[in-house]
Amino acid sequence: MSTDWMRLANEAEVPSPSLLVYADRVEENLRRMIALVGSPARLRPHVKTHKLAPIVTMQVGLGVTKCKCATIAEAEMAARAGATDVMLAMQLVGPNVARWIALMKAFPDVAFSTLVDDLAALAGYSHAAVAAEATIELLIDLDVGFQRSGIAPGPVAIELYRAIATAPGIRPGGLHVYDGQLQQPDRAERAKAADAGFAPAGAMHAELLRLGLPVPRVVCGGTPTFPIHALRPNVECSPGTCVLWDAGYRTKIPDLDFQNAAVLLTRVISRPGTNRLCLDLGHKAVASEMPHPRVIFPALPEAKPVVHSEEHLVLETPRAGEFPVGSVIYGLPWHICPTTALHDKVQVVRNGRVTEQWQVAARARQLTF
Repeated sequence: MSTDWMRLANEAEVPSPSLLVYADRVEENLRRMIALVGSPARLRPHVKTHKLAPIVTMQVGLGVTKCKCATIAEAEMAARAGATDVMLAMQLVGPNVARWIALMKAFPDVAFSTLVDDLAALAGYSHAAVAAEATIELLIDLDVGFQRSGIAPGPVAIELYRAIATAPGIRPGGLHVYDGQLQQPDRAERAKAADAGFAPAGAMHAELLRLGLPVPRVVCGGTPTFPIHALRPNVECSPGTCVLWDAGYRTKIPDLDFQNAAVLLTRVISRPGTNRLCLDLGHKAVASEMPHPRVIFPALPEAKPVVHSEEHLVLETPRAGEFPVGSVIYGLPWHICPTTALHDKVQVVRNGRVTEQWQVAARARQLTF
């Protein structure tokens, strides 16, 4: 792919390491997301990818007023940025329930909802809601194979949903169906697996309706599967990564046509030997939870990472002599979501220049509440 779009006219003014966000590419990705689901009303993007209020505001400007979050801080950021329907994809326990209620009361015009998969957690929500004279909307979190959280669709889950519908201070919000385990490169194989995983959730949805229980929404899918779920009627799709895209999904999910909109700018700070470059791109600047390659350098496709520590990344390449100390190198993060969380601010690129900075507000665990 051409990488000319990455290079900044004012790169000499940009500190390293920096995370660059290309605003026009973000907007184009949002438009492509909307086109794939058919309507802004069917899209509930996950903000954990970017954690940026200006991107939420951009979404709202395109008619996408719903969003999905992973933390209370992200939910607060989204509400302040103009989202009117905010779902927290995390079962809350302990003091976080009271924090959630305080957030709800601070934004009475925003429709908040969150998840539950356990009777004891439901009791905790109900007790807190009654004590605070509030109503918490809960979706049941269904496990369709990821085995990270949730309850398997079936009779036990139906009984839990019955309990949601009758618990004091609780309003049933529907079903949350996340299939994050599905990342097959072949679109047909991924679609077959997504259909098979959704089938028991779809059957449970039909049974809940037959029983006369309200099911306001079904929220399903992540980035790899949301175009598949978009073919189902009356579901909301919740992709996240595609708003910024990254090298990982670009490699693993080739059928999805999104633009890389986030780039790491780093510099050569040392040349320890004739075939090595040391960059200022350590664990604190690019997510390190994945094996290498954690970043792809289009200008050095043959380079091999040999040392990665807190502030340094050492590459081995026979072309080291072409990059004197101080050289700027651009890279695509393999996994953008945790990379964004490492940066206090991102450098915003418009027309080939960094023009402003955006605070990554929701990287914090707590804002006001």
